[in-house]
Amino acid sequence: MISPRLFMQRLGRQRGFAAVAAVFLVVILAALGAFMVTFSNTQQLTAAQDVQGTRAYWAARAGLDWGIGSVVASTTVPPACPTSPTTLATVFDGGFSVTVTCARTDFVEASAAANRFMFRIEALAHTAGSPGSAGYVERSLSVVMER
Repeated sequence: MISPRLFMQRLGRQRGFAAVAAVFLVVILAALGAFMVTFSNTQQLTAAQDVQGTRAYWAARAGLDWGIGSVVASTTVPPACPTSPTTLATVFDGGFSVTVTCARTDFVEASAAANRFMFRIEALAHTAGSPGSAGYVERSLSVVMER
């Protein structure tokens, strides 16, 4: 049988181990929680940027459609490009500014009765700010058409 004095000495040497283990466990759980919060915030920012990228695409597409419509509706011979560059009003969802540029190239074909006109129309949609800044999104679309 162990004497009470010897038992208390052994018990006294083991004091504090549970406290060290508990502190270690709390530190590990706090680090894991901080990582999860950071990961969640990154995912949220990535999803928001993806939505803004889609909005920028459709704003550029609208600018492209406006440019094509302007060329098709032109009644002059040769057809005229819209004034380049044209900045459309910032009325798109998300506050996008859309700039449309147009360039016409004339072709003379020997076998054709009339000249051919090629139009290169480009639309650039972007948010306020400068490239590289947080929240800046930009999309560019272009089309070549003959009339």
